[in-house]
Amino acid sequence: MQNLSDRLNRLAPSATLAMSQKSSELKAQGVDVINMSVGEPDFNTPDHIKAAAVKAIEENWTRYSPVPGYPSLKEAIVKKLKNENGLDYKPSQIIVSNGAKQSVCNTIMALVNAGDEVIIPAPYWVSYPQMVLLAEGTPVFVEAKIEADFKITPEQLEAAITPKTRAIILCSPSNPTGSVYSKEELEALKNVLLKHERVIVIADEIYEHINYVGKHASMAEFDDIKERVVIINGVSKAYAMTGWRIGFVAAPEWIVKGSNKLQGQYTSGPCSVSQKAAEAAWNGPQDCVEEMRKAFERRKNLIVKLTKEVPGLEVNNPEGAFYLFPKCSSYFGKADGDRVINNSTDLAMYLLEVGHVATVGGDAFGSPECFRMSYATSDENIVEAIRRIKETLARLK
Repeated sequence: MQNLSDRLNRLAPSATLAMSQKSSELKAQGVDVINMSVGEPDFNTPDHIKAAAVKAIEENWTRYSPVPGYPSLKEAIVKKLKNENGLDYKPSQIIVSNGAKQSVCNTIMALVNAGDEVIIPAPYWVSYPQMVLLAEGTPVFVEAKIEADFKITPEQLEAAITPKTRAIILCSPSNPTGSVYSKEELEALKNVLLKHERVIVIADEIYEHINYVGKHASMAEFDDIKERVVIINGVSKAYAMTGWRIGFVAAPEWIVKGSNKLQGQYTSGPCSVSQKAAEAAWNGPQDCVEEMRKAFERRKNLIVKLTKEVPGLEVNNPEGAFYLFPKCSSYFGKADGDRVINNSTDLAMYLLEVGHVATVGGDAFGSPECFRMSYATSDENIVEAIRRIKETLARLK
């Protein structure tokens, strides 16, 4: 009997990882594929951070670490939150995990009971609803359209809240859209949430530093709701440290204790060497972060300009992260010979197999009329990718 658990059968595989794997398979066959499917900076980890990791190995920081992370790393995170965000946290309100992805999942597993509802604005990162399903909760989607810059309104939020609502997940800057909530927009949502004391805000801020409109705003800045806010962040995006797998939760102590209990049973503390590298990232010079941000902003301007020139694609102007999420529904129903494009997943597969550009269909992000492109790649790749996309889409009649 090869029966997997019902828990696992409820989950869908990650569409972003699936497209990346398909892209790698074609590359292995000698096909020249430009991969715009994965959200990963193309920069190398800065040298001073790598040097700290080498030093950690030489000094034998190679044993089990405390489950919530080294005290020195938690102190570095406390300092980061104070200096960069103006937020006061204690080390006991911090837990370090194996990437921000685990931080999100820990939080959901610690808070959500069977039947609890979690509000997820759509478009959303592919893993949010799957994590809620894993916790036996019910994802409740609130649709944000391209005309609204993919951001939900207070009225939409109020309409979605029920007595079963346990949490809302807000990602700003957003994956997959690059949308950024301003402080004023967050305050308007906060005023709705204040009326519903049971609802926890899970604020995914992993793209905090890849921001093109000024200072990052956090829901935790509002004192009247801070005790119901869970901040998720990490080093992956800002410091080009995706493979190091270090994320953190900053939250009320009772939530951190719950996450610690959970993490202690199924992963224990994160990689010791990675923690020492992350400590150097947060404590060290920050000019590398700004250099990468400037490069992403230049690429954003380039890809927006070029994609606007592709007939049939509707594009907004992202304010952060490194994704473009064009509306492509004008191509649905069109065909290239016997090949018909019925949805954005069909379109993404067509662009990969015919145009040799890997993107991800919007179905996986809760917006089937769009598709996602990551511009965390070189200017040359962006120019060539959009040229290929324009040429390939022109074949559809």
